[in-house]
Amino acid sequence: MATTGLIRGMGSFFKECEHPESRWAKCPHEYKIRYRNAAGQQTEESGFATQQKAMARLAEVYHARKNSPQSQHKAERVKKYGGMQFSAYAAEWFKSQRHQGPASLRNVESSLKNHLLPAFGSRRMGTFDQKVVEAFIGTMERNGVGLAAQSQAFIRLKTILLDAHRLGLYEDNPMDGVRAPQYDPKRAVIPSLAQLEGIRAAGDDAFNLVAELMSGCGLRNGEAYAVNIHNIVANDIYRVTEQVNQATKTYARLKHRKAGEYRDVPLPARTKRAIEQYADTHGTVNGYLLRHPQDISQPMPQHIIDRRWRTVRTSGRVDVPEGMVLYGLRHFFASNCLGHGIPITDVAEWMGHRKIEITFKTYRHLMPGSIGRAAEILDLGLAA
Repeated sequence: MATTGLIRGMGSFFKECEHPESRWAKCPHEYKIRYRNAAGQQTEESGFATQQKAMARLAEVYHARKNSPQSQHKAERVKKYGGMQFSAYAAEWFKSQRHQGPASLRNVESSLKNHLLPAFGSRRMGTFDQKVVEAFIGTMERNGVGLAAQSQAFIRLKTILLDAHRLGLYEDNPMDGVRAPQYDPKRAVIPSLAQLEGIRAAGDDAFNLVAELMSGCGLRNGEAYAVNIHNIVANDIYRVTEQVNQATKTYARLKHRKAGEYRDVPLPARTKRAIEQYADTHGTVNGYLLRHPQDISQPMPQHIIDRRWRTVRTSGRVDVPEGMVLYGLRHFFASNCLGHGIPITDVAEWMGHRKIEITFKTYRHLMPGSIGRAAEILDLGLAA
């Protein structure tokens, strides 16, 4: 089946028969037309005896759609934003991201400053399409940009262009067919239990408490810095309600959560004792345990714990796995859970992951199950 296109956006006419287009005028089969309606949905009509009637109907639909109030508003938006430079459009878009937390906004700014604005700053918004995006990804690859940075820059560009697409700047989605950079995080470096025991006892009381919270409850660094004795809501449950934000150095809402939202996590007896012992030894301020050494009215800054971690790692007195970062203590929590058969859905919730795919991609290799083991279990059930 051949189709004949007209001017862009008008549609096409065709015949569903075995005759080539050169014979359409003489064959008895009817013409059909295909076009996009006012809602953007592809529509077909049939029953046109001649090519002229099919074209006349396409022209009628095209002009009606073009002259509709909706199309007029779209034309005004295209005129306003199509010629705007990417830098100006991105600046307007960034102002609308008020719902994001300080850390997320800082990541957005980094992608804009280091990748998107250098590549597209002066480009007119109406000139983006699939080839432009693919060329950008190729340039990042040739320049040796890390996969994590490539992925973040791609996500930011995609979000901005889809925003422009919703305004009507593009007939076709400029991201259609584009293959995103494939970021696959490296396997987490996780300490053994023996190594963990050495790390948890190698620093001062504040560092050791952070290590207990991250390895025992799966808290992020900033969440551990905001530990509060009042958040022990049961003998075996700790309620995570906030974190110390790295950028503002103040208490802030949890990552991927709205203000006031929380998550409950398991509280091992050992970790509960560590919290209570620290509170008994050093006291609390409104229930908060970790305070700034020079100003107890302020939270514990991240750089202080980071510095103590570097001392532990380089002292030579503790067996720290090659390549392990402080976040490896949180990875130990996930490993401990999955290694003891706790469902990955529960682990994802306790760790505060927005999507279970993040948990699965990072920790799949830690799950004790395998297809061979599954076959053994299923065989036992079938033989019962």
